[in-house]
Amino acid sequence: MTYAIISLGGKQYRVQEGQRLLVDRLAHEEGKTFHPTVLFVGGNGTSEFSPKGTQVTVKVVGSALGEKIRIGKYKKRTGYKRHTGHRSQLTQIEITAIGGAKAAAKPKAEKAEKPAKAEKPAAEKTAAAKPKAPAKPRAAAKPKPEAEPKAEANEGTE
Repeated sequence: MTYAIISLGGKQYRVQEGQRLLVDRLAHEEGKTFHPTVLFVGGNGTSEFSPKGTQVTVKVVGSALGEKIRIGKYKKRTGYKRHTGHRSQLTQIEITAIGGAKAAAKPKAEKAEKPAKAEKPAAEKTAAAKPKAPAKPRAAAKPKPEAEPKAEANEGTE
């Protein structure tokens, strides 16, 4: 029985593969998969805190509304009555896989190649551009005049 503790929306959840749960509304579209932050992986006699190279794959199943909460405020003998309510917006997710290495090596290699291609046009642009004029020197700051000392208020009263 392998399990993981993940962090979603500032909350932590203990999940197992194939489990469905309701979490606070996420910014992912229905049917998309994503990888939340993995805090702990355990089970099968082993455990690992903040594992590197391990990921949990989560699929967004749909969205739902939470249970309606009714709130009433009342103060006796004043006629004060207030009623309000709340209904949480939730996202239903399914844990599709726990474990597996992150496949981030290929995208990093592709990103390294793209800037190399972009450097050639940038070099051509700088050669064709006109050189900038030298910056004008700034004017020297003028010294502030010294303030005269204020006369004390008690001198004229005696």
